[in-house]
Amino acid sequence: MEKGFIRPSTSLCGAPVLFLKKKYGSMRLCVDCRQLNRVTVKNKYPLLRIGDLLDQLKGATTCSKIDLRFGYWQLRIAEKDIPKTAFCTCYGHYKFLVKRFRLTNAPVEFMALMNHIFQEYLDRFVIVFIDDILVYSKNREEHEQSDDSSTDFEREELYAKLSKCEFWVNQLIFLGHVISSDGVMPDPSKVKAIMEWESTEACD
Repeated sequence: MEKGFIRPSTSLCGAPVLFLKKKYGSMRLCVDCRQLNRVTVKNKYPLLRIGDLLDQLKGATTCSKIDLRFGYWQLRIAEKDIPKTAFCTCYGHYKFLVKRFRLTNAPVEFMALMNHIFQEYLDRFVIVFIDDILVYSKNREEHEQSDDSSTDFEREELYAKLSKCEFWVNQLIFLGHVISSDGVMPDPSKVKAIMEWESTEACD
């Protein structure tokens, strides 16, 4: 509540919650939005195919990856819709003032915001997919110019999670793929189960 993301609620709505442990040990509050999502009018803003985005990386040798912290929370919820986001905990009844993870329209609405912010850099040296940002260049000199001309994150009130960011590297993992000067390949950890399938003999 101190950050202005939620406030106490007297709404008739009340979704259940649970906590899940994240990769690095902290806990994530998960609200069951399924009932609300079923009656929400879907936003038709397009999400680009990941393959089409990765095609832009041909010839790239230097990259920086930026992972945004609390990306969806940049989007305020309309006052009339706030009561619909209410959730129940053992400590009380609350409602969200900002978009939260798992709301059906949150990804495309945030994608629209990011495309607006980075419009002049898209298809030139920046790829944006929801809250993942990649700055790419053919060499380090070009990358320095790209960094200097890219968006002022502080001005746009965008905040990066530094533990998930990488800067000025020749190889990184982005959108489930390994990006390097050798090209784009699937992340081995994503295809491990397939690669380890046991072969079966054909049946007569």
